[in-house]
Amino acid sequence: TGDHPDTGVAIAKEISIIPANQELPPYTVITDKELHDKVPSGETFADDGSDEAKRLEAFWTQVVVHARVFARVTPIHKQLIVQALQKWGGKNADGKAYGDIVAMTGDGVNDAPALKQANVGVAMGIRGTEVAKDASDIILLDDEFASIVHGIEQGRVSSENLQKSIAYTLCSKVPQCIPNFLELAGLPLALNVSQVLAIDIGTDIWTAIAYAWQPKESALMARKPRHPLVEKIVNGGVLIYAYGYMGIMQMACCWVFYFTAPGIHKSIGKSHFTEEEEHVNKVASTLYYYTLVIGQIAAALATTTYHESLFKYLMPNHKLNLCIIFEIILAAIVIYDPACEGVFMTTGLTVKQMAMPWMTFVFISLCEEVRKVFKRKEGHAREIAPKDGLRARLLDQPDGTAVAPSAW
Repeated sequence: TGDHPDTGVAIAKEISIIPANQELPPYTVITDKELHDKVPSGETFADDGSDEAKRLEAFWTQVVVHARVFARVTPIHKQLIVQALQKWGGKNADGKAYGDIVAMTGDGVNDAPALKQANVGVAMGIRGTEVAKDASDIILLDDEFASIVHGIEQGRVSSENLQKSIAYTLCSKVPQCIPNFLELAGLPLALNVSQVLAIDIGTDIWTAIAYAWQPKESALMARKPRHPLVEKIVNGGVLIYAYGYMGIMQMACCWVFYFTAPGIHKSIGKSHFTEEEEHVNKVASTLYYYTLVIGQIAAALATTTYHESLFKYLMPNHKLNLCIIFEIILAAIVIYDPACEGVFMTTGLTVKQMAMPWMTFVFISLCEEVRKVFKRKEGHAREIAPKDGLRARLLDQPDGTAVAPSAW
């Protein structure tokens, strides 16, 4: 703020940015007097090892951690604060800084440099000047800060849904690939190319698209945000989940029901088959394909939440539900339609053979519920501290919505 420090501190205490009735530690309140000699000689902070660079780094690395109020600041000071946060705001476990993603709100001409410098500049649409609006990335039409919270929430939903969609799509790749390697070892091919295409193009692609309409989890805004410079959308956790966890479970279930085909063991190691053995191989292959379809249905529901139980979250995405129904219908057509049997090398299954693979759905769903229980216990969903009044008022409303600043 450009106001007096006492004014800034009073407002900060009112909205719980700093604690009331407590002695403030060093660097909590920064004024123009402290900043007048903390401006780099160049356009931004340098890493040239000079005395100036070391002096500025020693000061600003403390400021970005502890400062809560900046008073009597000039436009260049505001821009420097944003630059300092972008440079030293976030650190790895080893202490190496990677910087924060910074959003800046403003309405006046003096805010324009900082709005331009920030990763996301947010200008006030009602009382904001044209200069501020031109320098910003987003214009807040109603001037309500609660709208920023809603915007952040929608951004997080979109990012998480994209990540969930990718994770779901990758789950089936392990059980799709392994049969080709095992065929080289003498096992009759469990999943042919046409069946893989039926899963990838016929069902998975539509289900993956349906994630765009997936509602948020209840603890979405309580979790630590994903830093794009540190955690990519497709990261190690996604790959381990898809390939090393869900894909392995799907593949194990597929092979279990593949070997329930009567007489399939006699075909192992053979290169030529009788007509009866060819039929047995088709039954086994159809069971593998059908089990994988069910495994993907289980994966589709499992990946709709990171931590929240499906018994609480339920199935609110009706488009995803329709896609799951479509998967089941398409699988039945592939298995029982005479024309499709010739293309996909499938054959009709008995009622028992159609029912048994649904144990895959139960098994995967139970494993996921157990995993999510441990995830919740690990505290990955960050709790809101009761003393943090501003954050609590923004995030802990009974109806799950943020409150407008006028209600604080």
